[in-house]
Amino acid sequence: MKDVFIVADNITSPLGNRTSENFSKLVKGISAVKQHNNKKINNEPFFAALFDESAFKTNERYTKFEQLLISSIDDALQQTHIDVSNQKTLLIISTTKGNISLLETEEYNDALKQRIALHTSAKLVAEHFGFTDQPLIVSNACISGLLGIITAMRLIRANQYENIIVAGADEITKFVFSGFQSFQALSNEICKPFDKKRTGINLGEGAATVILSANKKNDSNIKVVSGSVSNDANHISGPSRTGNELFQCIGIAMNNAALTADNIDFISAHGTATLYNDEMEAKAIASAKLESSPVNSLKGYYGHTLGAAGLVESIISIQSLKQNIVIPTKGFEEIGVSKQINICSEIIHAPLQHCLKTASGFGGCNAAAIFSKQ
Repeated sequence: MKDVFIVADNITSPLGNRTSENFSKLVKGISAVKQHNNKKINNEPFFAALFDESAFKTNERYTKFEQLLISSIDDALQQTHIDVSNQKTLLIISTTKGNISLLETEEYNDALKQRIALHTSAKLVAEHFGFTDQPLIVSNACISGLLGIITAMRLIRANQYENIIVAGADEITKFVFSGFQSFQALSNEICKPFDKKRTGINLGEGAATVILSANKKNDSNIKVVSGSVSNDANHISGPSRTGNELFQCIGIAMNNAALTADNIDFISAHGTATLYNDEMEAKAIASAKLESSPVNSLKGYYGHTLGAAGLVESIISIQSLKQNIVIPTKGFEEIGVSKQINICSEIIHAPLQHCLKTASGFGGCNAAAIFSKQ
C-alpha cells in the first residue's frame, strides 16, 4: 500500500499555539484544566480547559470556531511548501458542534440556519487559504478528529489526493456544557481517567491540524499506516458494555498494519474518565491482548476537546514517537476498571516505533489508527 506521511502538525490550545510548546508542557506535567467561574457557560464554578476570553473574539467575518481553525492551519502550512490551490490538495474539517453557539446569541432565521451550517464554515476557511477543491467535513461525534485522519489516509491511498490538511476545532459554550451536564457526565475536579475514583469528564477548547502527504518530507519519519472504524449500535449515549466493537476496530487496524500485540509500544486511549467509557476501553484493550502495553489518556491535560480531541491526541502521540517519550495519565492513581491494563502513571523514556490511537463517541462510534516511525 502507498505510504502516507505526517509532514506537519499544529496544536492550538490553552497550553500554547504550537505543537512543540504543548508537548514541552505535557512533559513537565502542566495541565490546562482549571476551575473557572464563567457564568456565560455555567452558573456555578466548573473545571475545564478554556482559552482566555481575549484570545479569540468574534469579528464580522469569522467566528471564534473559524478563527481557531485558521490559526492552527496557518501554523501547520508554514512548515511545508504545499500549494493549497492545487487540485490534488484537500482540506478536511472535523468538528462536533461548529458554530452551534450562535443559537445562544442570535435570532433563529434562515440566515442563521445557513451561517451555522458546517459547510459554511468550511467554505470560509478554505477561501481564506485559497483552496480550490471543495472542502470535506467529518462530523461523527468524538471520533471526528481521528476519523478525519483515517479518511485522509484512505483518499491518498486511492490516488485521489497527494496532500490533505486535516483540521479540527470546537469551543465550549453554555449549549455544549449543558448537554454534557444533562448526562451527569462532568467532574467537579480535574478528571481521573481509568482511576477508581473517577467521576466524569472535563471539557476543553482547542484546535489541531495534521498534514498528510504521499510525498515524504526530508525529516518526516512518521506514517499513518492503518485505521478502522466501527459502531456499537448499543445506545445513543452509552458505549458497548463488552467493548467488542472497539476490539474489532483495533484488530482490523493491527491486521492491516501487519502488527501483533507485541509490536504496540503504547496506546493513546480516548480515556474520558467516565465510568462506562473507561470500562469499555479497558475491555477492548484486554481483548486485543494489549494488557501490557502502556496506556495513556490526555484528558487531564486538555479536557475533552470534542472534534479536535482525536487530532490533538494523535499529534502528541506522533511527538511521543519522535522523542521516545510516553506522557503519563494525569489524575490516575489506582486502577478502577475490571481489566488490569497498564495505565501509564509516570513518564516513560524508551525506544518507540508503533502507537495505537483509539477514540469513541456518542452513538457508539469507534475509531482506531496506528502511527509508526520508520
